[in-house]
Amino acid sequence: MLEIVNPATEESIERLESDSPEAVQAKFDSARESQPDWSSTPLSGRVSAIAGFRDLLGENVEGLASTLTAEMGKPRWQARNEINATRDRIDYFLEEVGRALAPETVREEAGLLERISWEPLGTIANVSAWNYPYFVGSNVFVPALLTGNAVLYKPSEHATLTGLAIADMLWEAGVPPNVFHVVVGGGTVGAELLKHPVDGVFFTGSVPTGRKIAAEVATRFTKVQLELGGKDPAYVCDDVDIAQAAAAVADGAFYNTGQSCCSVERIYVHEAIAEPFIEAFIATVKGFKVGDPTDDDTYIGPLARKAQLGSLELQVADAVQRGAELHLGGKRLGGRGYYFEPTVLTEVDHTMAVMRDESFGPIIGIMEVSGDEEAVLRMRETEYGLTSAVYTPNRARAERILARMDTGSVYWNCCDRVSPRLPWSGRRNSGVGTTLSFEGIRAFLRPKAWHLRG
Repeated sequence: MLEIVNPATEESIERLESDSPEAVQAKFDSARESQPDWSSTPLSGRVSAIAGFRDLLGENVEGLASTLTAEMGKPRWQARNEINATRDRIDYFLEEVGRALAPETVREEAGLLERISWEPLGTIANVSAWNYPYFVGSNVFVPALLTGNAVLYKPSEHATLTGLAIADMLWEAGVPPNVFHVVVGGGTVGAELLKHPVDGVFFTGSVPTGRKIAAEVATRFTKVQLELGGKDPAYVCDDVDIAQAAAAVADGAFYNTGQSCCSVERIYVHEAIAEPFIEAFIATVKGFKVGDPTDDDTYIGPLARKAQLGSLELQVADAVQRGAELHLGGKRLGGRGYYFEPTVLTEVDHTMAVMRDESFGPIIGIMEVSGDEEAVLRMRETEYGLTSAVYTPNRARAERILARMDTGSVYWNCCDRVSPRLPWSGRRNSGVGTTLSFEGIRAFLRPKAWHLRG
């Protein structure tokens, strides 16, 4: 049995029956049997169904946002933002899928034709995340469905009601129920799903779980994509507008209560402006309202997971014990709900967990650096490689620094940003594979080489 708990009130919302091994088997068999018919459906039919899903998101945004807020604590106005932005991502996939599927003639001479065609992988396991279930899920299931795959969608147990709502809208829009199944349950149900011979596994979540998934399917040579988070740095140079930079980086660190794989998790500031920057940063964070996520004035809601409260407290205790200065926050709030105070630490270094390990909460360490060379050294000092950001009015300076970052995405004067037109990928412990962009559509296809002589 899966119990859905509101993280703001700790009240039970709903209890759902988790899928049994037999239920997972039946859903897999159904998806595999139905996939060839879906693949043979004209592209216009698949496009029409996904376009209808896009429209339903817009028609139901308020109710969908309320559900998301109730089950994982995202401030409701941020939930609305996510759903509306998802519609823009879908537009990109709708525009580009025809080009991704188009056969390519690469050579034609002397009676020989060489051509590449593209075919769907088959049946996809999409093990998704709770922090941005519309973004993270649609990055996978939308291009997968458009390119003719069947999908077994395993939403996080912290966003299951959202996952079921997504399924209802896809079915209403014209995606056959046997082509898109929701697998309901926690980690044991996800592990059961991976026992089946799916043709691709697309996972978003933690590094330990990603390693387990990779090991589980390795001997079957199944295609695996893993989006595993990060410890994303931002460097604030000495020539910035301090107030603007502080506000922008604070938003990048604390939006969605810091629960984003591309949240700013480490800040490096040039020593020449460190003191005024830290003052401006703290003032900004003090202005973030913490509280009821259904209140549109709330900026920081509860954490989605109760266990994360203890993890954040350990990071704070470790930092303070090693010499960090705690300026703000540092502990969970009293009363009901999984709330943690917005927390700012300075005098930090890389011996501290807060500067090494993913925090995934409203906590940040700010470290002074002597200049660009030290900033580059510190920013690269990590096992992760998702994003990195530089704030300076000097584009050439920013590009010199960003060219040295071993991350999948780099930002100049922005952060915590994703575009459907650009590939989303990580390096090292941030994962393998690509979603979004043209490459992210092709991730759900396999090439066939044609040698035609006549």
